[in-house]
Amino acid sequence: MTKKEVLEIRHQFAQATCSIDKICGCYVDGDRRKIATMKEAFLSLPKEEAFKYFEIFKKNLSGSIGKNLITMPFPTDSEFDGGTQEFLLKLRNSKLEDDELIDQFYDKVIENYDYTGNYLILLIHDTYDVPGKTTDGLTMDDASDEIYEYIMCCICHVNLSKAGLSYFDSENTFHNRIRDWIVDVPDIGFLFPAFIDRTADIHNVLYYTKKPEEIHEEFIRYILGTGMPVTAGNQKEAFQTIITDTLGMDCDYEVIRNIHENLNEMIEEQKDSPEPLTLSRNSLKNLLETSGVSEEKLQTFDANFDRAAAASMNQRPVAEGSEETLPAPAPGKVQLYANNIASTKSFEIKTPEVVIKVNPDRADLVETREIDGRKCIVIEITDEVSVNGIPVKY
Repeated sequence: MTKKEVLEIRHQFAQATCSIDKICGCYVDGDRRKIATMKEAFLSLPKEEAFKYFEIFKKNLSGSIGKNLITMPFPTDSEFDGGTQEFLLKLRNSKLEDDELIDQFYDKVIENYDYTGNYLILLIHDTYDVPGKTTDGLTMDDASDEIYEYIMCCICHVNLSKAGLSYFDSENTFHNRIRDWIVDVPDIGFLFPAFIDRTADIHNVLYYTKKPEEIHEEFIRYILGTGMPVTAGNQKEAFQTIITDTLGMDCDYEVIRNIHENLNEMIEEQKDSPEPLTLSRNSLKNLLETSGVSEEKLQTFDANFDRAAAASMNQRPVAEGSEETLPAPAPGKVQLYANNIASTKSFEIKTPEVVIKVNPDRADLVETREIDGRKCIVIEITDEVSVNGIPVKY
């Protein structure tokens, strides 16, 4: 899903545009026991409660594409009887009216969501009347192309509010505050089916994680059944490994600076595009070539890319002791999201004793030189200089 498609669904989570017909929930304690369940007609909720739910739903569709929000395809066998995609499709088609099916879903989540505290499982069903669009992109609210029917799941931690003093206006005094159990923003969640090209795509699911490096593998494996995503951290590590292995002993400062400057230029050029910038094996190879990496060094690039990409997938077995793993893209098909591997806010040069951070647009102010027989990092001074906030002469 693109950013634009995600925003279109987020836009429905408001009082004026809402078409959610059902909301279900299950409150689970730290011992994995069901404390309470609920099922309501969403539009019958008080406005104040509905507004709080909207905040949770919007958060479940927030963050960076490719980092917090990941579109993941189902393997073909998951769509057959007994498969994970087939189960989710049944759940969606039931419009959350089948209590037995909902309980099965809760049980699956409780069994496979690894968290020791209390949490709330939220599940909604919605039927979005997708408005048509003119050839120049204008929305026609009175002309619907199709219906997008979906379910969305949010898993939110439930924590005790902090202890403290509260003012009681009836007594005009302060007393110990009563601690309440507060529902936090979603930790993980998903949207099924994915909304791709403004239509339902039952072969994909959009997965959300609050912390990109905590993807909850058991949940993905047994609830969604898709291939394991390559995390943002693993993508960055793979990128660094590819560069290091390809350049070898010739990994000098000027080439690395060129690579990052060219990459940031590519990101800037595509900043208004709904599609996030991704780098395939070929496009990354072209980036290195235009950044000054020699043809001789690029001869090992393909092998280096495949090796680093395969390592980044971190495929785990389906079950303990099993050699079977969930399907993953071929290493050569792995794509790296530019926002996961590039730093657009700072350009960092680090030695064991010194860290230098530069505006990435002015990395040209830093260069390497040999002075009096010593290798040095030289910074051109063009403006005021301060040390710990104190202006100094130079």
